[in-house]
Amino acid sequence: MKRLIYTLLSLAMLTACSQKGKHFTVEGHIAEADGSTLYLEQVTLASGVVMVDSARLDSTGRFSLRGKRPGSPEFYRLRIDDQGINLAIDSCETVHVEATLKDISFGYSVEGSGTCDTIRLLCLKMADLERSVRQMAANRNYTLEERDAKIRQMTTKYKEEVKRDFIQDHMGSTASYFACFQTLGGQLLFDPLYDKDDLKWVRAVANAWHEKYPDSPRTQNMVNIVNEGMRNLTPPRQITLDVNDERVKEVGIIDMTFPDILGNEITLSSLSGKVVLLDFTAYSMRGSSERTLEMRRLYEKYHKRGFEIYQVSVDPNRHIWTQCCETLPWVCVYCEEGINADMLKLYQVDQLPYYFLIDRNCDLNARQEYIPNLEQAIEALL
Repeated sequence: MKRLIYTLLSLAMLTACSQKGKHFTVEGHIAEADGSTLYLEQVTLASGVVMVDSARLDSTGRFSLRGKRPGSPEFYRLRIDDQGINLAIDSCETVHVEATLKDISFGYSVEGSGTCDTIRLLCLKMADLERSVRQMAANRNYTLEERDAKIRQMTTKYKEEVKRDFIQDHMGSTASYFACFQTLGGQLLFDPLYDKDDLKWVRAVANAWHEKYPDSPRTQNMVNIVNEGMRNLTPPRQITLDVNDERVKEVGIIDMTFPDILGNEITLSSLSGKVVLLDFTAYSMRGSSERTLEMRRLYEKYHKRGFEIYQVSVDPNRHIWTQCCETLPWVCVYCEEGINADMLKLYQVDQLPYYFLIDRNCDLNARQEYIPNLEQAIEALL
């Protein structure tokens, strides 16, 4: 009988733990809020603000609200009327909040979640910026142009501080995602669609989230924004194929120009004077990681002696390219025309990956099928 009771108790405890693991709790105390209704709401991407739980506060101000544990980090808020507290849930946890109704949005404290406390600091910092902007907008000691310039200076300074103090060493954090989507006057403070520097930071956060939360809808949202920004900020290129006989004789190759990850146009012939491995590839192919490791070995071994790699990606997904090549030391460029690009046809590339060796005089030395040992071929040209 004792064994049976012990077994039943154990099962009951396991069931309770299992149920608890599926939920998170937001609890605490809001002073001077007797009779107010407190809502716990999820701020979703697809459906907007969705109510999760609610409680009618009494004279004690105590509350305990629960929500279903999200599969990846999500954002929530506690709200009474039009005042709210921003929260994030990135694990199964209990978040404790202390506040007073009259100052609920900015005078609260939070325990149990470092992410929620970081978001609190970001919100306080944004509130200071909003006050400064309002004061400047109302200051008639300056002309309209001077006020606009000073407001731009304030917002630029704010973004630089947020990048340095909140995002730089925490790219994959939930708070960094939150920071990328802060708004001022109803407008996003970071503008990855039309500001190249903002795009760089949002892309870094997107890449980190893609590593940690590849299936999160918020990850895909950031990836889509980054891809759109890269399309906007990469000027349309007029693709001119330089296949004139005299030009081919002059440079010894069919020249090409493609953008790197920063949008800089890099021309193949600009590497004249070096031994160049011209490589056409797609990072999304099977075996790409192993091949990249081998190329890194060759690069590290021969680069100081004048060896360079000009790697042209024809990946259909631009984000895969940016994610894979961001840390590579050689020249990585992107051909948006993909596998149907004229350049592949001109070089008679009928399979991927495929490489060519170009000597120091910018002459095409050999193509893949005529190079039995790539390392020996590089040595001979160096």
